[in-house]
Amino acid sequence: MATRPIFIPLEKGQIGVKEKMIEFTWAAGMAISQKQKSIRDLHSVAEKLGHKALLEISSKSESALGVKLSAFNLMFTTKKLGDTYSVESAFQGSKVFENGGPYTDIMKLDSLSAKKDPRLQNSGNLIGFNFLGKDFPTEPRTFFYDWLYINALNQNIELANELSSYSGFTDIEFNPKKSINCQGFAAALYVSLKRSNQLDAALSSINTFFKLTHAQYLNQLRATPIQQKML
Repeated sequence: MATRPIFIPLEKGQIGVKEKMIEFTWAAGMAISQKQKSIRDLHSVAEKLGHKALLEISSKSESALGVKLSAFNLMFTTKKLGDTYSVESAFQGSKVFENGGPYTDIMKLDSLSAKKDPRLQNSGNLIGFNFLGKDFPTEPRTFFYDWLYINALNQNIELANELSSYSGFTDIEFNPKKSINCQGFAAALYVSLKRSNQLDAALSSINTFFKLTHAQYLNQLRATPIQQKML
């Protein structure tokens, strides 16, 4: 057995995400087919508890939409320079460590290469983020990742519009006992902001995004404390 959260956008008028832990049967093994068995059981158990229309957002999803929305695959283009990156590569290439970074060349790599770049493990503790000259703190823990993902999602309107058909989201690889950032959570936060008619305001500035979302970060189920270099 295993437990994973489902991420449910709060109703219109409330900004935030409800995280509910679900216990289900875990299919052991690294094969995608095994991951998909686990996803199906997670969704089946959640549906019996009243949580229907869930979308798995990961590269292991059986939904083409869920795969496209994976941080490894979701792309965006910067307004200033016109460069195109995946969310994953941009996130990894924005990390600032005690002994180096940001390693901006990582942003141009494919997502898997970006995540595995050895400099990310050999530069000491993570102390912040710098994305295209803008500094972001490490607290709240997922703030920069969520901001980055939601900005990217907002550029992919056709994909973003499909999220309204779902009541919640999952990410089978995300374990709150070990993990910090989660694309399923970020997608749910996007839906919450949109339902509350605050999406445009949130994306107007980093400070406004923080003001609109900071309260809900207090309730996140995350691995804390954790060595910063593991983020």
